[in-house]
Amino acid sequence: MADEDTTRGAADGARQRIVGPARRPEDEEVSIALRPRSLTEFCGQTQVKENLEIALHAARARGEALEHVLLTGPPGLGKTSLAHIVAQEMEVPITVTAGPSIERAGDLVGFLTNLEQGEVLFIDEIHRMPRTVEEKLYSAMEDFRIDIVLDKGPHARTISLNLKPFTLIGATTRPALLTAPMKTRFGIPLHFQFYQVEELVRIITRAAELLHVPLDPPGAQEIASRSRGTPRVANRLLRRVRDYAQVRGDGSITREAADSALRMQGVDERGLDDLDRRFLRAIIDFYDGGPVGIEALAATLGEETDTLVDVVEPYLLQIGMVGRTRTGRQALLEAYRHLGLRSPERPTQAGLFEASPDE
Repeated sequence: MADEDTTRGAADGARQRIVGPARRPEDEEVSIALRPRSLTEFCGQTQVKENLEIALHAARARGEALEHVLLTGPPGLGKTSLAHIVAQEMEVPITVTAGPSIERAGDLVGFLTNLEQGEVLFIDEIHRMPRTVEEKLYSAMEDFRIDIVLDKGPHARTISLNLKPFTLIGATTRPALLTAPMKTRFGIPLHFQFYQVEELVRIITRAAELLHVPLDPPGAQEIASRSRGTPRVANRLLRRVRDYAQVRGDGSITREAADSALRMQGVDERGLDDLDRRFLRAIIDFYDGGPVGIEALAATLGEETDTLVDVVEPYLLQIGMVGRTRTGRQALLEAYRHLGLRSPERPTQAGLFEASPDE
């Protein structure tokens, strides 16, 4: 039988998860202080950095604006930080906004006409822009021109405004929701991967130095191993461990202090929290290990489908605890081992991603 809290609603619990990758209000001030200022300071994402470094060097050498950049990947991996680094490297100002904030074409026109030569316009969650606004961007990105319609009916007329060459940086966690015409207008598409533990150790060590927190290598390793491959989560866990070490210890972060602090927060040795474990237990206890459709899981857990797809699943897929089959999600052997459960006898998992014979 499943735990009682398996069926308990947690609609806003997902937003408040300590290991959730979504940005939280308390992250803002600290993230600005810890944000890397150059590509040299930016840890991880080696291929992204190499490709971007070449493009930046070439654009500076030609005295041109950098081509438009599309940053894709899960939340919390540093897309916003990299956008600020691009502006820093190009020595130009950056204007920051978000897709949901641009409700009308007039809002977009205001941003674009205020940009100077080579400036950066960063649009986070660009996939959430209204389609009518997105279409206005096409000519702005391609020809540095935007058309404005004045009046209505028989008196309607169009004026064309020339824009100064600029760089648009779009960031999205859902690239599939962008239209093909929008995607093709980005000359530099860059995809972020989850970080390795060693990369997170470097990020945590740097953050501890900036926060003036004593941290030993085993302590950094312990926090990194539970950070779900996400720097935003790593910095958040570091702050919680810092508080614990200050109140329950001598202020120094050791492996023991990190372990005790994170267990108190409900974060286990693989970085899973209560929602992750409820997700796995729902598949195992209610649906015999799966496969089960994501909508059924969302109803069982009282969560939004998007929360499970965007926030919970990616990490569980990455560490091999959940698989996607043609008929739904399935708990893999690693999930049973982690939860201390006996795995069922069933056919090999080798065919999880195979197409059916008729396809």
